[in-house]
Amino acid sequence: MAIPDALPASQAVLAVCAHPDDESFGLGAIIAAYTDRGTPVDLVCLTRGEASTLGNDPHASLADTRSSELAAATHVLGIRTHIVDSFPDGALPTVRLELLAVSIQRAAAGRIDTLLVFDDTGITGHPDHEQATRAALLVADRLDLAVLAWALPDTLARTLNAEFGTRFVGRAPGELDLCVRVERTRQWDAIRCHHSQLHDNPVPARRLALTGATEHLRYLRRRSA
Repeated sequence: MAIPDALPASQAVLAVCAHPDDESFGLGAIIAAYTDRGTPVDLVCLTRGEASTLGNDPHASLADTRSSELAAATHVLGIRTHIVDSFPDGALPTVRLELLAVSIQRAAAGRIDTLLVFDDTGITGHPDHEQATRAALLVADRLDLAVLAWALPDTLARTLNAEFGTRFVGRAPGELDLCVRVERTRQWDAIRCHHSQLHDNPVPARRLALTGATEHLRYLRRRSA
């Protein structure tokens, strides 16, 4: 059996997400692995998730609900600080990249040396995910930061798409830089904070079951310094 790769060392990590729940459903195990080792992790979430088709309650603002769920999840994951912006959910590609970069760059100022993002495929095929990663890469080029991306093996993506009719985009083995062993307990606790997005949504549980105790990562950018 191959020995899992070590999680790359970092002075401090900034996770960049498009929506509330991305930090838990997608990045949660990696974030928990960093905070477990004492590495500070901050978060920028670019939207409030108001365009979701899940969890709509006529008596409550979905944006407020999802922002509150995000706050609870960040506490579970040990995230140091988090910022929730109000860029339009479902329409991030219509926002100038520079505007998104300003928010990310402000949060990255200081001792951050690594940005943690979704793969540049968007993982689920969501254009918001792709735009969030583009903005993160713009900031990384300016500040000379490493960009570490969560990615899926292509075999896993194909299985999910066959079972659920989803649009997950995976990577061939040669495109994956790291296979890191993770512990899922805190990720699951964080996922459960996002009550509005779990109703009638079997995909997150199936994804974690298929992935098991590992996550795959790609370097989208390495530091030059």
